[in-house]
Amino acid sequence: MKLSKLFTRTSKNISAQTESINAKLLIRAGYIYQEMAGVYAFLPLGMKVIKNIEGIVREEIDKIGEELLLPSLSGRDRWHATNRHDSIDVLMSTKPANERALAKSNTEYILNPTHEDIITPLAKHFRTSYKDFPFALYQIQTKFRNEPRAKSGLLRGREFIMKDLYSFHTSEADLNSFYETAKASYVAIYKKLGIGEDTYITLASGGDFTSSYSHEFQTVLESGEDTIYLDKKNNIAYNKEVATPEDAKKLGVDFDELEQVRASEVGNIFPLGTKFSELLDYKYSDAENAQKVVWMGSYGIGISRLMGVIVEKFADEKGIVWPSQVAPYQYHIVALSDEANIKAGEDVYQALGAEACLFDDRTNASTGEKFADADLIGCPVQIVISRQTLEQDSVEVISRSGKFDSFMCRLDEVETIAARLA
Repeated sequence: MKLSKLFTRTSKNISAQTESINAKLLIRAGYIYQEMAGVYAFLPLGMKVIKNIEGIVREEIDKIGEELLLPSLSGRDRWHATNRHDSIDVLMSTKPANERALAKSNTEYILNPTHEDIITPLAKHFRTSYKDFPFALYQIQTKFRNEPRAKSGLLRGREFIMKDLYSFHTSEADLNSFYETAKASYVAIYKKLGIGEDTYITLASGGDFTSSYSHEFQTVLESGEDTIYLDKKNNIAYNKEVATPEDAKKLGVDFDELEQVRASEVGNIFPLGTKFSELLDYKYSDAENAQKVVWMGSYGIGISRLMGVIVEKFADEKGIVWPSQVAPYQYHIVALSDEANIKAGEDVYQALGAEACLFDDRTNASTGEKFADADLIGCPVQIVISRQTLEQDSVEVISRSGKFDSFMCRLDEVETIAARLA
């Protein structure tokens, strides 16, 4: 993509009410646009990052589940059937335009924040024999939460992109087995995203789903909204919210001996047990044709939230620093505003391919502007073309993160850059 053709532009000034690092940088760099508090448009650069994150998530989750797409809108009756209409305080709702229908049935539509209530009746429609189990279904979809205080950018929005997976089983043992498989899939996802070393499986309260413990995946982050007790020796953590004396005794843990760090949640998994299947009467026929209740699990990853966490995790004083796995482009070609430099930049752009490169071909931008924009946008590798480099028939290759020392590469050998960085 040529920067002169890119839909967006970088900006220096943003609203004083924008507090979070991720929102400030993503807005300034032209990845997102704020519609209102907690609601953002994902611009072309932002969409490329979102799609890269989705691709990594799909690569692992496709191994354990089938993808579908559920409706964002559901009837109020679904939520009343599971007694969650009044217990979840972040539900967004709307009413139908047909006043006659409204008067007749007091209908209300819910903008779904999660889909246990919706997918259980659907699964019941298709799978009722023990031979049909186990199975798992997932989607990547926009969700809605009526957040009272959405001031953390992509970390806590009123509208957000989420991957939610649901598994169905004939026994608790089978659920537990799949639960561990899903846990391993999540570990693989965070490793591929570049945050695996600082992301810990974290014991947390069961929340709305279960009275027992659940598992969060928390990434250590100075600006994180959670506090966790970190046990690096055993590679596990505990959310401070569950760290009571009773928990310490039950878990055999002395929280005072563990390090407290700030962290941000990037995923969670819940053993739902039979809660939803009992409330929604989802049973299967066993080998003797007896009716037995279905066991379920729920597994979530915030796709757009991950984008915000990655920005907060790796950003520096100059701007965003993307891991190569999720970056919108691998290379940012910085051709200083001179005809010969722009022409050489075009040659490099063609050699490396438009899909891999963001090419600053602007002729009206200063040297300072070009370098500042490259640092702000945060592509992993900067390829600088100037009068000095052309005197050597070369380009300068620079790591945005400092991962490698800069080096010179001949113009007729730029195709080898990827191999040299591997």
